[in-house]
Amino acid sequence: MGRPLLINIHLYLSSFFAAVVVLVAFSGGMYLLGVKGSLETTEVGQIKGGVALMADPSKEAVLTALGSAGIDDFNFDYVITRGDTLYTRPTSRPYYGLKVDGDSVTVSLNEPSFQKRMQELHFGHGPSMYREFQKVFAAGMLFIILSGVWLGLSSSRLRVRTLISAGSGLILFLALVMS
Repeated sequence: MGRPLLINIHLYLSSFFAAVVVLVAFSGGMYLLGVKGSLETTEVGQIKGGVALMADPSKEAVLTALGSAGIDDFNFDYVITRGDTLYTRPTSRPYYGLKVDGDSVTVSLNEPSFQKRMQELHFGHGPSMYREFQKVFAAGMLFIILSGVWLGLSSSRLRVRTLISAGSGLILFLALVMS
């Protein structure tokens, strides 16, 4: 692969993924600064069948439970269980929590704020299609970074600066990991 082609691929991929990089950096940075967004939770009903639901926490069982609570037009990808509560996913949009207490189930609608939605995407809790996109994004970012370092190292004018910055980043990363 020639240098001009590598530069063009590097340019197009980095431009294409720029919005996702901004999302990840912003949502992750805000989370680390303590701005975690909010979640508005509204109890929408109580139903029976908690024991059976915990025995079979499948998507079909949760759809049936939601139907028993009067929720018929809700779409979700899959279900996760955290302790005594089942959650519909993705959680990057409004979702339901089904808290089981014995045979009783409390159904709650959870509506995340914009910041919380962005963080849920960052954590990989988005729709299935977005999660597949994140895999492509990860491969693209790996290519962008490695091609950028390679382009810097292959240029006599940029080689020393590339070695210093890449080496400094590696040393800092290793120091932080080892501490």
